[in-house]
Amino acid sequence: MAPALTKEQQDELRQIANAIVSNGKGILAADESTGTIGKRFAGIGVENNETNRRDYRELLFSLDKEAGIGNYIGGCILFEETLFQKGADGTPLVQLLQEHNIIPGIKVDKGVVPLPGTDGETVTQGIDGLGERCAKYKAGGAQFAKWRAVLKISDKGPSELAIQENAYTLARYATICQQHGLVPIVEPEVLCDGTHTLERCQEVSERVFAAVYKACLDHNLYLEGSLLKPNMVTPGMQCPVKATPEQVACATVTALSRTVPPAVVGVTFLSGGQSEEAASQNLNAINNFGDKARKPWALSFSYGRALQASVLKAWQGKPENVPAAQNELRKRAYANHMACLGKYHGDIEGASAGDSLFIANHQY
Repeated sequence: MAPALTKEQQDELRQIANAIVSNGKGILAADESTGTIGKRFAGIGVENNETNRRDYRELLFSLDKEAGIGNYIGGCILFEETLFQKGADGTPLVQLLQEHNIIPGIKVDKGVVPLPGTDGETVTQGIDGLGERCAKYKAGGAQFAKWRAVLKISDKGPSELAIQENAYTLARYATICQQHGLVPIVEPEVLCDGTHTLERCQEVSERVFAAVYKACLDHNLYLEGSLLKPNMVTPGMQCPVKATPEQVACATVTALSRTVPPAVVGVTFLSGGQSEEAASQNLNAINNFGDKARKPWALSFSYGRALQASVLKAWQGKPENVPAAQNELRKRAYANHMACLGKYHGDIEGASAGDSLFIANHQY
């Protein structure tokens, strides 16, 4: 329990965290930086300017109420520009989310920088001034926040220094967010780059998750008002031996059960370069694996590419394609909602559903 928080603050954080992942809901990660969204746009021949970024985010947030997107998506992570942006008709984009009962969130980290004393490993920056930014974002309508730490598997890595430094920084970020009324999403991503096996990924993931929660407890994080956004445990993208959804589920649930406190409200997996379909199939298998006693958290999603690849392909930057693009978002959101319930049967097709979304050394 965090002594710096009042009971009223704890109650608010707990209610927000639970609402985001209630009833099979998950998170749409639409927090791509200006540079990253530019790469997405380049793939469909769309210029990266403020108007096009606004139009695309407005497309994502303005589905008809009949589409029921708010039944599948509980929260949406935004980039700072989007949090304060207005649509073409002057309506704040945050308001469009709120009309669907989707809780707005905000990316608060400032990206990764080299970690001195390591062989190319990184640590995430952005702690300086974080309290002031959190206060501004809360006033702007954000109710939760995200901070991504990146660790890479190699023959000798990740190093203990990289694990501990990133764990400490994640915990520090999370407690600062809570003090300003934002539910922190703790994101320690073990990258899928490499030839490592499923077993090696599980070993590293357990070390990383354990270190993160040791740091969170040392920082008095209020766990009941937080969410975890980890990688699923999978073989490296270049590993010749692939894993079935059932094998991914077994390794992932085992790693979580050994390291993540039951008090954490939800686990919202990142897609990590999986195809849209693979991300849904693996999430479904995770929710069907083992007995509920081993899975005390909501097991949900926080997908960016795995919710948007088909949307972008259908949109192509053309206003007349907006309805088709929005239908792709509805379909993928519904597929992952059903996967959260363990009831997805792989029967939802998409414009890019089977395409690999892997990007080496991916940065947001």
